[in-house]
Parts: sequence; C-alpha cells; structure tokens
Amino acid sequence: MLKGIRVIDFSNYLPGPFASQRLAELGAEVIKVESLTGDPARQLDIQIQGTGAVFAANNRGKKSITLNLKSEEGRSAALKLISESHAVLESFRPGVMKKLGLDYETVKRHKPAIVYCSLTGYGENKDFQYLGSHDLNYMAVSGALSQLKDRSGRPVHPSNTIADFMGGMAASERILAALLSGKGGHHSISIAEVMASIMGNHLLIEKEMGYPNGLPVLSGEIVAYSIYETKDARFAALAALEPKFWINFCRSAGREDWIDSHFSRASGNNPVFLEMTELFKSRTLKEWTEFGQRVDCCLTPVLETGELKDFPLFRRIYERDGNYPFVKMHGGMDSAVDGPPKLGEHNEEVLNTIAGMSAEKLNL
Repeated sequence: MLKGIRVIDFSNYLPGPFASQRLAELGAEVIKVESLTGDPARQLDIQIQGTGAVFAANNRGKKSITLNLKSEEGRSAALKLISESHAVLESFRPGVMKKLGLDYETVKRHKPAIVYCSLTGYGENKDFQYLGSHDLNYMAVSGALSQLKDRSGRPVHPSNTIADFMGGMAASERILAALLSGKGGHHSISIAEVMASIMGNHLLIEKEMGYPNGLPVLSGEIVAYSIYETKDARFAALAALEPKFWINFCRSAGREDWIDSHFSRASGNNPVFLEMTELFKSRTLKEWTEFGQRVDCCLTPVLETGELKDFPLFRRIYERDGNYPFVKMHGGMDSAVDGPPKLGEHNEEVLNTIAGMSAEKLNL
C-alpha cells in the first residue's frame, strides 16, 4: 500500500520504532538512522540472539544505517537522504534536532514537501517539554493509570507500555494523513496528550455525575460485565452488556432466574453475584473457553502471553523469521517483512545508491 514511500527514521527505543514499523509493514521503505553505537534498545535488558528484545520486536522490515550526526559529513548525508524521501520521524527531546541542524525549518529548505513528525512526551508545552519522562509518567499524568486500580484503590503498575504504543500509533496515523494530503509540514505528537485523548468519556461523565471511572456498566460494577475466577485459578472475562448476550449466558448456564438481574451490582451483598462467582469456580478456564465459543454471550479467556500464539484467533498474525517470532502489525495483509536489521547493515546500499555518498569516506 505504501510502496514507493520512503521514511527516514531517527527514533530510538519504542514509540517511534513502533510507528515506523507499522509503516514498513504497509510497504514503506523505512531507513533507520542510528548512531555509531546504535539504538540503545539494541542493548536494553533481555537479549534474543544478541539483540535487545524491544529492538527486535519493533524494527522489523527496516534498513539500518549509521551516521555521526554531530559531524558535518553525517549531517550532509542525512540531509541528502531526506531530500530523496517523503517523511521524517524523530523522537528526541525538543531542540536536539535543531542542534544537529536537522530540524524542520532546516530540512524543509532541502525538501519543501517533507512530512516531518516529532514524537515527544509533552509536545510543545513550554512547562513540560524538556522534562525527561517515560511510559509510566504519561500513563500517570493523563489519568489513564488512575483507571487501573486494585481493590484497595492503589494504581496497578502495567506490564505493557500502553502509552508508548498509543503514541506510536498516533504518529503513524498522522504521517499517513499528511502523506495522503500531499502537503508537507511539521507535526508534533505529545504522547501525554494522546493518552489524555482516550479519557473523553471519563471527563464528560465526571463533570456531569461526579463519577471518576467512566461508564459504571463498563468498570466492573455489574454482574454481566466483570472478570471471574475459574476452578483452576485462572480468569474469564464476561461482557454480556446487551440483553441478548446476557439471556444467552443465563439460559446456557441453566440459570434463567438470573435474567432479571442483568445490571445488578457485582458486590458481596448481591446473591446473584455470589452465585455467579461460585459457578465460574466450578469449571476450568478451558471449559469456560469452550462455553464462550459455543454460546454467543461475550465470554473469553484471560490469556497469558505464552498462550496467544496457539489461540485460534491469532494464528494468522504470528509468524517466525529466523530466531524472531513476531506479531503482524496489520492482520489480514499478506505483507512479507524481514527481521530486524543488523547495525549499519545497509550503509553501502543506502548511502551509495540514494545519497550518492561513500560509506567508506564517512568512516562507516
């Protein structure tokens, strides 16, 4: 779909690489510009065959070149590549690209139609833009983290970097929209603002009702929309919000007497909730999974990470490239995407062919 589109990616770690990988899987040629030591994610924490797991998971299908952007030669090479491309993605703190001579105002003189996307924590907000932060900070300050609390009211530390991924998706969305419009320009994405944007329902409801957790029927407060423990200490998610799904569940469970309790509270003083809790504990997760596939009642298992690849729903998006199992970014597409590139793997190909410069002369 994006064949013929070239993106120059200066981003590191996760949000930016996730954004450009989505573009790569859509067919764009993504050239990842790394420092001589590489994206720090290459060495971050858990390694797979010598490559950081975060790097391997978010840089498939890209070309890697190394440049010293602090040198005049490296800067010149970068500008030449940009002049032959359609979009730029960067994720440095505000001001860094200007110091390198690669900010939008400079770049557009070399390529007026360039789509230039800056993915940062706080965008151009003067009070926050220079503060260092990570996913947990964006989750916290946006209000999203306050929606993930245990029974004692303490926020639960997520084990997935939701804000990073949401920010990456917003960046790829903005780049695609700008490419479609055919107009260049500078697009500044604030990850914190992206996360705050998903709080729209909550803000309106809190203003009108004083209730801070969004729609009560979706926040685990009713018996038909809640998480239940199973016989084998696993969990199943029941989301029978519409009457037809709730009726299907009750009838198939042999408890038509529960039908009128559809929106009753999931609390210890509700006999129906206590009976449902016991019912779920009488069967294993496997049994409830089969029940949910047989009965149209919005019932699914809470799967663990290692179970996803074998679950029938996801088999078409799980693939393996050498030592790297991966999940496709765009299900239903027959896109062939290579594994993550080695550091500087495409120096000769990219610099010689596109920039018309010698990698050897650049000391690469």
